[in-house]
Amino acid sequence: MEDMNSTSKASPPPPALELRDVHLHRDGTDVIGKINSRVERDQRWVILGANGSGKTSLMRIMALYDHPTSGTVDVLGQRLGQTDVRTLRRSVGYASAALADQLRPELAVIDVVRTAKFAALEPWWHRYDDADTDRAGFCLAQMGVERFSDRTFGTLSSGEQQRVLLARALMNDPAVVLLDEPSARLDLGGREQLVRALAALATDAAAAPLVIVTHHVDEIPPGITHVLLLAGGNELASGPIASTLTAESLSDCFGLPLALERRASGRFSAWARH
Repeated sequence: MEDMNSTSKASPPPPALELRDVHLHRDGTDVIGKINSRVERDQRWVILGANGSGKTSLMRIMALYDHPTSGTVDVLGQRLGQTDVRTLRRSVGYASAALADQLRPELAVIDVVRTAKFAALEPWWHRYDDADTDRAGFCLAQMGVERFSDRTFGTLSSGEQQRVLLARALMNDPAVVLLDEPSARLDLGGREQLVRALAALATDAAAAPLVIVTHHVDEIPPGITHVLLLAGGNELASGPIASTLTAESLSDCFGLPLALERRASGRFSAWARH
């Protein structure tokens, strides 16, 4: 008799993220039209769009902090609305500018990072061991802010806080990483350090799938494989970045004629055509 185990093939893992007909209606406005998107485990995505295009709202849905009005959201094979999001969030590395406002300024930087282990905002009610502290220190070092471990979060500059939040997003060795405008409030030097760190993540074949939200093409790190362009909450274009991100699609996205250049380094530049 043939051994069924020897001939059967293991099912491929589900995609990191899958959105089907996701729509968000809020305060009488369609914030997001119907978005369909699928992020595979080996892909790195950037979501591009002007302010008010629905980028952050879409990211909050993917990060399991908001529910769509209609449509389905699957994260790591589990469906939003049918699973315990408090547990699932521990597998999602998420950083946003809004998160900084939710953290107590008196919280030690090392605790800001360690609390990600339980998807919490405070270290109360949870225990952390030496391995947790070592992991938090490693993540802070990745973002170049390990020297602030014992400082309180509120004493850091906005750019330093942003890098601490990125370290926090990596704390749990997450299965998917979602970064909402990670370069916000960073100066030029800080932004370039960040892009370098993100490029290391994006080009690491063993790293988790990555989704970055931005409205500046020069903040797209080398290694990004796919792009989703949004305008007015609607999808304009989606697919491999090499063929999808063009001067024409970018111009449609931002509503003015733009020139686009991709340099040999893999970095992009854009400027208005006259």
